[in-house]
Amino acid sequence: MKAIVAEKLTKRFGEVQALQDVSFVVHQRELFGFLGPNGAGKTTTINILTGLARPDSGVIRIGDIDCTDNPKAAQHLIGVVPDESNLYPELTGFQNLCFCASLYGLKKSERESRASELLKSFGLAEAASRKFGGYSKGMKRKLTIAAGIIHNPSILFLDEPTTGIDVASARQIRQLISHLNLSGTTILLTTHYIEEAERLCARLAFIVSGRIVQTDTIENLLQPIKQRHVMEIALNNKETGSLEAMASAFPDLVIERREENKIRVESSEPIRAGALVRYLEERGLEVMEARRIHPSLEDVFVRITGIEAGAMKKERERSGS
Repeated sequence: MKAIVAEKLTKRFGEVQALQDVSFVVHQRELFGFLGPNGAGKTTTINILTGLARPDSGVIRIGDIDCTDNPKAAQHLIGVVPDESNLYPELTGFQNLCFCASLYGLKKSERESRASELLKSFGLAEAASRKFGGYSKGMKRKLTIAAGIIHNPSILFLDEPTTGIDVASARQIRQLISHLNLSGTTILLTTHYIEEAERLCARLAFIVSGRIVQTDTIENLLQPIKQRHVMEIALNNKETGSLEAMASAFPDLVIERREENKIRVESSEPIRAGALVRYLEERGLEVMEARRIHPSLEDVFVRITGIEAGAMKKERERSGS
């Protein structure tokens, strides 16, 4: 059964084409991921699907409800966790959750019970009476997710849920997301963290510059590279020399530069590390490490989108996570 349907969503902001013919389906109880760099159109898509923005054209269905002309028609079915918190810093954690619950029409006893339940399950019970403004980034993120599910929605939209928080908090939030999904919640998650998408999602859409370039299950995306052999060679020298000459010397290998002092070698057959190391050292390059690595979703993403994984990692570093 289809929980979310988007057909040919298009959106412009002035001269910027934010979305172009974006189409995808999220099935009931599925954890579906939108993976792409910052500015790819992920947040714009969520804003359109949740009624915070209107598309220039396209069709939207949430559950069995056509929301194309009435964006708020399915509000009772959905929960939204934006990329930045929309809670009130002057209210306590408990007060914020109770206020959010009141917006969905929950009675006082019900919203207080639900708020206490979520604070406990999210590990925030001891901070219930503290003002939200004094929470750490990880705590703020967890409370924002709790606020998004205060009314027990069947469909949850999560926009960059672990951006800008510490590693331990990110791990806890991923566990919460997995638990919500296993409990029956349909989740659409956007992220620019390749590892996060691979860990959480059953199915993914790669989005770049407002267009979806590939949609498939993690298993199907990884299938073409499962039998590939990959080696990463780290050099002490920043200049790796001519890769064209190296490629000519080893014509059966696919050789690429990854960062200033790293070379990635790929082949359908086992790679002879010794021959590669000797070749490089004979040309005055000091090999610090040569290690075999397992092909991952990162390799698939780079191959399909043309966006180097290093660019995504730099975004992660800038976000502070």
